[in-house]
Amino acid sequence: MRRYVACLLALLALAAAGQARGQSGAPHPWWLFGAWTGGLFPVPPGLGAQACLAEPTVIFTRDVVLRASLTDVTFTQRVIVTARTQAGQTEFEFTPAQDTLAATSNGLLGLAAPKAAAGFGCERDDVLHVRWVNENEIQFPGCADFPNPLVRCPER
Repeated sequence: MRRYVACLLALLALAAAGQARGQSGAPHPWWLFGAWTGGLFPVPPGLGAQACLAEPTVIFTRDVVLRASLTDVTFTQRVIVTARTQAGQTEFEFTPAQDTLAATSNGLLGLAAPKAAAGFGCERDDVLHVRWVNENEIQFPGCADFPNPLVRCPER
């Protein structure tokens, strides 16, 4: 768990450094970088930084968007191909989703482990729509897996 938190903090530090440099070459706007919670569920009021960073729902980096799943302990990584921003909304296109079944791992009773969610519940697995609400809140309109707003994880 400590390694996970350290890795997450390193990602956030890189994102913050990129914000200070003006995001030269980043395919999407600076306001998306970092860890976000909610989306799958409403965010509880007063959520602290430690609790939020321990279990973020979505993490935006320069080249990858990571998403949590209710049925898997690891994040699903989606590599960004393009990102277009207009009027406070960003449209992501990702590389095609690959089959995420682990051929060598057996689940309960020798059955194959369930496939992790590849997309975000949008019209296709390889797209994501992000609407900016304010500095600390975004939404994924039209994406059924994320019916609730997402809130940026606060800094310490």
